[in-house]
Amino acid sequence: MLSEKPTVGGKQYHLMLGPGDVSRYVLLPGDPERVPRIAKTWDRSWHVASHREYVTYTGEYRGVRISATSTGIGGPSTAIAIEELLRVGADTFIRVGTTGVLRADVSIGDLVITQAAVRLDGASRAYIFPEYPASASYEVVLALIEAAESLGARYVVGITASTDSFYVGQGRPGYRDYMPPWSRDLVRILRDSNVINFEMEAATIFTLSNIYGTRAGAICSVIANRETGEFVPDAGVDTMIRVANEAVRILWEWDNAKARAGKRYYYPSIVRR
Repeated sequence: MLSEKPTVGGKQYHLMLGPGDVSRYVLLPGDPERVPRIAKTWDRSWHVASHREYVTYTGEYRGVRISATSTGIGGPSTAIAIEELLRVGADTFIRVGTTGVLRADVSIGDLVITQAAVRLDGASRAYIFPEYPASASYEVVLALIEAAESLGARYVVGITASTDSFYVGQGRPGYRDYMPPWSRDLVRILRDSNVINFEMEAATIFTLSNIYGTRAGAICSVIANRETGEFVPDAGVDTMIRVANEAVRILWEWDNAKARAGKRYYYPSIVRR
């Protein structure tokens, strides 16, 4: 029988991480192969652990300690990652992934910075009723915008829909063109409601982060457009990684400014103190 807080040799059961293994700031790609790709952009890095779909690297970027852990695809594995990262000291999470947009005015290679997510996943419902909002931390959203501006990246900010299903859950026909009635108009309804994009993890990350009083945000590179039919699998990924790294540095600066001022929340004039 596993305990209520399972560990193996002092390490978290799924991530195989212990206290001190990660920074408080953690980037969260879905794909395990994206973790070493992210780590190569830092000034120095080292492999910490690999177990199942969870790969973790820690390192330094412009003098700031930073980590990256893969979540796997979808809410269930992502919830495990958040739970166990919290237990070893992380408190600020930025999802870095790829996405498909629902609007023709957002181009392939652009970045989507999520301010809130429609909870079409199941994992977040295991934690709280569906009316509870999946909102990003305003500090993380602002840091991502600041980073994108400083690097000259093209981006939009808005609402994301997070699903547990890549096919029928995102309005795509399943095998043998199976499509439940509630999926047939999903893309149109979301587009009409000013939802920008589909992805599969942000709602879980935001919901858990809000419940536990920590910070989270998400930035995704646009590799598909459901309106135009375009699809370029790796578009914008390198730019997204650069923006996420820089956002961590900015958050670190703001956190230090808050500490010096004795303030709990960031506000623009605090950096001029």
